Amino acid sequence: MHPKALMDACTELVRQVLKFDHAADAVVSQFFKQHRNSLGLGPRERFVLSGAVYNVLRHKLLFDHLSPSGSGPKERRMAILGWAHHLDQPDHTNGASPGSKEFLRSALSEPEKRWLEQCAAIDRSALLERHRHNLPEWLVTSLKAQLSERFWDYVTALNRPQSLDLRVNAFLYKRSEAQAMLAKERIASEPTAFSPWGLRLPAKTNVTDSEAFAKGAVEVQDEGSQLLALLVDAKRGEMVVDFCAGAGGKTLALGAGMRNTGRLYAMDTSAHRLDGLKPRLARSGLSNVHPVAIAHERDERIKRLSGKVDRVLVDAPCTGLGTLRRSPDLKWRQNPEQVQQAALLQNAILDSAARLLKTGGRLVYATCSTMVEENEAVAEAFGQRHPQWVPMSVQAVLTDLKVDKASQLCAHNGLYLRMWPHLQGTDGFFAAVWHAP
Repeated sequence: MHPKALMDACTELVRQVLKFDHAADAVVSQFFKQHRNSLGLGPRERFVLSGAVYNVLRHKLLFDHLSPSGSGPKERRMAILGWAHHLDQPDHTNGASPGSKEFLRSALSEPEKRWLEQCAAIDRSALLERHRHNLPEWLVTSLKAQLSERFWDYVTALNRPQSLDLRVNAFLYKRSEAQAMLAKERIASEPTAFSPWGLRLPAKTNVTDSEAFAKGAVEVQDEGSQLLALLVDAKRGEMVVDFCAGAGGKTLALGAGMRNTGRLYAMDTSAHRLDGLKPRLARSGLSNVHPVAIAHERDERIKRLSGKVDRVLVDAPCTGLGTLRRSPDLKWRQNPEQVQQAALLQNAILDSAARLLKTGGRLVYATCSTMVEENEAVAEAFGQRHPQWVPMSVQAVLTDLKVDKASQLCAHNGLYLRMWPHLQGTDGFFAAVWHAP
């Protein structure tokens, strides 16, 4: 593809993403589908375009600061900066490749080349904080209050290539067996530091075409997400509910822990999301999973299970602000009002899910958010509304499950799970656990 044509495509994709009408990954995916034939977008072109766009999202405030000094449409200037940032690593590619600096330069006018060189020469350490952290101020306030001097470690982690985590299907394979299967296909992996089911691979490793994936030996799942399922500690023969199952990643982990016995309900208000569970369920070898599409948290199908369930996982709908490494657009698409709205829904869902449990049952509340309003505040509000429910120490639960260095995963004297990109190399996760009265 001609360099100038690829730059035009990059400019248009940046323009569409910066509208923030839809999730960035959905916009990028739709753009590739629409223009696969007309633009001849191959794997290398898609890699450059997606890399450029996500760099614009990660460094938006910096690029907003630099772009006025250039000329032409702002979206083009932002696209140039995003593309150039994508190529900051030493160039080992062929000069004609879309992944090379020479290819990018051939897409630019002479004034644009000079402007890009001027931007590259700026001392980034001398810039204002906002141009270095590239986060909205309302989010910075919350994060600094929580992280203090570790805030900049967190910022660095957001811009570091994230590894790929896999969960081994413990119903069918041991972790060592799955690791050996991957090794046969020259896919290197190492055991995760905390999850007993996890394998960690280099960023951008393709496993979906592997035999291990096809046979159901592994599923893509962040290590933090695996630990949420582990906290439920679902047993053989029990009745368990994954209350907000989505596409069922944690459902499958629960089913494997139950050794395909008992009854496991995967509930969600989106039948479309539950449809994503079907191919994964077929690979998993599990037959004890029962998907249930519900209308809302007070659905009659929920009421029929009231007081009958042994364990419930509520991985609640949230702002997703713990996933900024892979979804940097969320920091621009969310705001404090949406955080408060999410918390209201989370409180309602948690109350409804609690009614399912029998005496002695276990309730796990979790989010992939870093916001106190969605995490500790929701857990504390639940405790105030339901003082008879006994909070369980997450650190103690994980220690009983033989998780090494469980204290490194917990906050508030071990009461809650708190995972961060700069500490555990995962997305941001929170969890609280209660014992039903």
